[in-house]
Amino acid sequence: MVIAVAEFKISYYQYLDAESNIVTPLPFNHTQLIKRYKTMVLTRVFDLKAIALQRTGQLGTYPSSLGQEAVSTGIGYALKPEDVFSTFYRDYAAQMMRGVTMEEILLYWSGSERGNDYQNPSAKEDLPACVPIGSQYLHAAGVATAFKLRKQPRAALVTCGDGATSQGDFYETLNVAGAWQLPLVMVVENNQWAISVPRAHQSHAQTLAQKGIAGGVDCEQVDGNDIIAVESRIALALKKARENKGPTLTYRLSDHTTADDASRYRDKKEMERAWKEEPISRLKNYLISQNSWSEEEEKSWLNHCSEKVEASVKTYLNSTPEPMENMFKFHYDKPYHVS
Repeated sequence: MVIAVAEFKISYYQYLDAESNIVTPLPFNHTQLIKRYKTMVLTRVFDLKAIALQRTGQLGTYPSSLGQEAVSTGIGYALKPEDVFSTFYRDYAAQMMRGVTMEEILLYWSGSERGNDYQNPSAKEDLPACVPIGSQYLHAAGVATAFKLRKQPRAALVTCGDGATSQGDFYETLNVAGAWQLPLVMVVENNQWAISVPRAHQSHAQTLAQKGIAGGVDCEQVDGNDIIAVESRIALALKKARENKGPTLTYRLSDHTTADDASRYRDKKEMERAWKEEPISRLKNYLISQNSWSEEEEKSWLNHCSEKVEASVKTYLNSTPEPMENMFKFHYDKPYHVS
């Protein structure tokens, strides 16, 4: 006798398809969409400038967010001020929306600890960017545990790339989040690559979203090039987390970092397909088709973004070098001296 003791499904959410067609009724009006579009464009202008700084020796190794602006922007709009954001690296739109300045992001990637010392009070409780793969998931689980113990209606949100889903830290977080029903939202920004390792070689799972099933975590897949779908689904997951209804797991056009050359391992046709699906053109084409945006407005906004980014870059480049002893400054609660 064979009895099915459990069955699962992974739902996929999309509002705006790759051809800029509405496939699900929109939860936002055009004014709200323009705000989100502007945020994505500003993020891309900043990102391109940061790459240029690295290529000219004015910035350290830098991981681009090119093509992932919709995920980061959606996260930024979905989070509430009282929530805590635990990012990996690439979520510049969300960081800036949370109060982290462009100068601080540039300082971080130049190797300065001042880049983690956020001056804006609205960003003070967010965690700094985490370069070790996957460890930010454990940090976020700790934050979510604190919220639960304090009975606070707050949520923690953590991000990672698809490569981190092969790490033990990721699975341990899923397990404890499900077992303790933590107010935690876990977002996997699946760009199909873990540096040079393709998605197909990382896991034989049909989706990355289903990895949370064993931990008893709600799982779903969202079109990461659709800002509307990303924000809508993450906002619902955060609401559920704040209401103590458990955790949720939601499932690149650039090189992995500026130290990488993706052309050595990534197929040219794959890149061409990715560019046809990227988030900024997708939303721009829709807004233009609805007479809510124009090429004149596009040019004006790009000029504004360039001026804003250049001003931040000037501040960054004019910052005074840190004393060498600062590399030890944050290691201990009190200065440690060896006699």
